[in-house]
Order: sequence, then structure tokens, then C-alpha cells
Amino acid sequence: MDRKDEVDVESDRDLSAEPLEPTTVERVADGRTIPADTETNGPSTAPPNAAAKPAVPDGGLQAWLQVLGAFVVMLLTWGIVNSFGVYQTYYETELLVGKASSSDISWIGSLQGALLMMGGLVSGPLFDAGYFRHLTSAGLLLVLLGLFMTSLCSAYWHIVLAQGVCVGAGSGLLFLPSAAVLSQYFARRRALVLGIQSVGSPLGGIVFPIVFARLAPRVGFAWASRVLAFIALALAAVPLAFLRPNPALAGPRPRRAFIDTAALREPPFAVYTLSGLVAFMGLYVPFFYLQLYVLRHGAADGRVTPYLVTLLNAGSVPGRLLPNFAADRLGSLRVLAATTLAAAATAYGWLGVRSAGGAAAFAVVFGFCNGGVTSLPPAAIASLTPDLSRLGARMGTAFAFVGAAVLVGTPVAGAILQSGTGADADAAWRGLILFSGTTLLAGSAGWAVTEWLRVRRIHMSHSE
Repeated sequence: MDRKDEVDVESDRDLSAEPLEPTTVERVADGRTIPADTETNGPSTAPPNAAAKPAVPDGGLQAWLQVLGAFVVMLLTWGIVNSFGVYQTYYETELLVGKASSSDISWIGSLQGALLMMGGLVSGPLFDAGYFRHLTSAGLLLVLLGLFMTSLCSAYWHIVLAQGVCVGAGSGLLFLPSAAVLSQYFARRRALVLGIQSVGSPLGGIVFPIVFARLAPRVGFAWASRVLAFIALALAAVPLAFLRPNPALAGPRPRRAFIDTAALREPPFAVYTLSGLVAFMGLYVPFFYLQLYVLRHGAADGRVTPYLVTLLNAGSVPGRLLPNFAADRLGSLRVLAATTLAAAATAYGWLGVRSAGGAAAFAVVFGFCNGGVTSLPPAAIASLTPDLSRLGARMGTAFAFVGAAVLVGTPVAGAILQSGTGADADAAWRGLILFSGTTLLAGSAGWAVTEWLRVRRIHMSHSE
């Protein structure tokens, strides 16, 4: 590795993998330190040689308990969203037959995922302002309420309100703060820790569909949904007991705007955000439609297809660990662009799936790629955020764009699918698959450009 490459890799660590300085200094992109209150309160009054313990412990019992609590939050938020494929099929074939179209039903899951991401517009600034415990309590209450109310649903609009709006809004209050709080406890291993946290998402996506698929034929939709709600109720005790902001960073918190417009004026962050908007439009299409694709093409029967969602999530487990492990060494944005490119290539490979074995292999490989794409953004955003006191607001801004993509992406895919019937059905499925692959390919290119802009900005600041 030549000197230039060393600078490139180290520059990523400058922003995303270095401990926070004491509150009297702030680290900026080129590695220099300046007084934290220079902009608002004049020069710092701290003694120039004052020794202070780094605010980020990077380990210890309390730090790892945060990982446990955040892991459970991921299980109860993204784990539920990643389980929607089994609900999509059940609603289309059982509960909502003749009452709602495929595209209509996909709006439920996409609304759930969109509110999870767009909730960051509210939870990000409130996290920065010190309302972490309030967000956790309110979010868990809404998720549990939505799950129990889903068991009482019998009409399309009931499910939209309970499973789409209530669960989605609660998840939106939980997800971003649980990821942001880990950045207060870990620096050098931040990407890896965020990857460990995100394993809760595929674990929920493995367990919940199996439980629902096994119980629904035996005890009915209502009690199958209640069992999942009671499981969530028991798990909710973990984040309530353990999740806490880092007390070393406590103090007066400035008010933040819900959208960080200053960040959107920075070219690297702006390109990053637009790339996320494009990539996430197609990222969840296989999660919603792979099971239905296999059924419609006669590749497997209904006893096998529910496990395809499980395989997608099982593949996601190593996909959330290995890329994040590599990201701490190679740079979060570089690994994010590479895994998104791999996801695009795999999505195009969906065109050749014609058997149960092929569908299973596709599910595992795409799940692996999906794990990297969904788990790396928090660390990537941190690498674009010189002042970590603004991390919550920046995450909220970026996730709002991603939420919009999740909201419209799978319904657009459903509309493409509805456009073809009879002899045109195969063409419609090809259109759906190409939509997924092409959006991922464009997102990968955009994130590669983001990394180039970020490194270019750092080199320019070093040369000044």
C-alpha cells in the first residue's frame, strides 16, 4: 500500500473511528482540534494542558450492555419489517383475498419501513436534545400496541393503521437513537459494533416468519399475531433496563432543526443522501416478492415458500458482521458501495431463478448483500460528520430520504407486477426484477462518488 492509499484509509478513521475528544475540543475533517465553543462562545477557557479522560470508553460492561439493548431494538423494529414478506403472502392468499391488490398490500409493509426511517426526522434532533429515554419508552409502547391491535384486524384499513402506522411510528422513535447511542460508547470499533447490533434485524426476520407460518394454520391469524406480540412484550424489558446515553457526554444540549440543511449543502453528504434514496427503492423488493414469485412460477409449494424469507434473513446475519468488520479497516463508504454493487448483481441473477434450490441460493446470497447495505449507513454517516454532537440530526436527515424510498419502492414494484397479466406476466416479473437491480446499481455508483468527494475534501484541507 503506497502513502496515498494510507492517507485515504486513515482519513476515514479520522471521522468515524476515533474517540471523541473532551468537551473542550472538537475534531474536524483534517484531524486538527479547535475549541468546541469557538463559533458560539468565543475562545475556550480550559487550561491548554488540562488532561481529561476520553469520553468514549470503547468497551466495558456498560458499553456492551448498550449493544445488547440496541440489538433487541433492532429485533423489534427491522426484524418486524423484514418479516413482512410472510404477511404479504398470507394477506394475498387468505385474509384479504379479493379485498386488496398486491400493490395495495405492499403499501402496508412499505409504510411500516418508511415511518421507521423517516421517524429519524423527529427522533434524531430529540436524541441530540437529550430525550433518549422518552423516545425509547414511547417507541416501545407504540410497537407493542400496533402488534396487539394487528391481531384484531379484519379489514385492509385496520391493518394499515395497526401494522403500518402504529408499528412503523414506534419503530421510527426507537431505531435511530439506539444506533446513535452506540457511537457515544464506541469509536475504533464503531462499524463492527453497529454490525453486531444490526444482527437483531435478521434474527427477528428468521424467528417471526417461522412462528407466524407455523401457528397461523393451527390457531388462526389472531392468535398467531398475539403470540408475536407477547414475545415482543417480553423482549421490550431489555432496552428499557439497559439503554442509557453516555453520562460523560451529558450537559446542555443545543436545539436542532429537524432537517440539517447545512449538511445537505455539503457535496459528499448530499450525494450520499441521494444515493441512499435510489438504492433503497429496490433493496426490499425481494423481501416482499420472492415468496410470491416462487409460488406463481410453480418452483415450490406453499409449505416451503415461507422459509424463503427466513433464508433471506439468515444470509443477512454474516452480511451484517463481515462487511462491518472490513469497514473498520477499509472505510465504511467503500465497503457500502461494494456491497451495494454485489446486491445489484445478485438482483439481476433473480432473472434466472426457476427452482426451489435456485430460490434458496438467491435468498441466502441476496440476504448477505442486503445485510451490508442496511447495516453500514450509520457508520458511513458518522464518517461524514466531523461534529458527533450533530450525528442524530444528520442521521435523521439521511434516513428521511431512505424512508421515502422504502415507502414508494415496493408499491412501484407492485404496480409493475400488476401491469402484466396472462402472457404478459413474465414480462411484468422481469420488469420488477430489473427495477430492483438497476436502482441498487445506481445507488452503488453514487456511494462510490461520495467516497471520492469525501477523500478529495480531506486532501484539499491537508494541502491548505
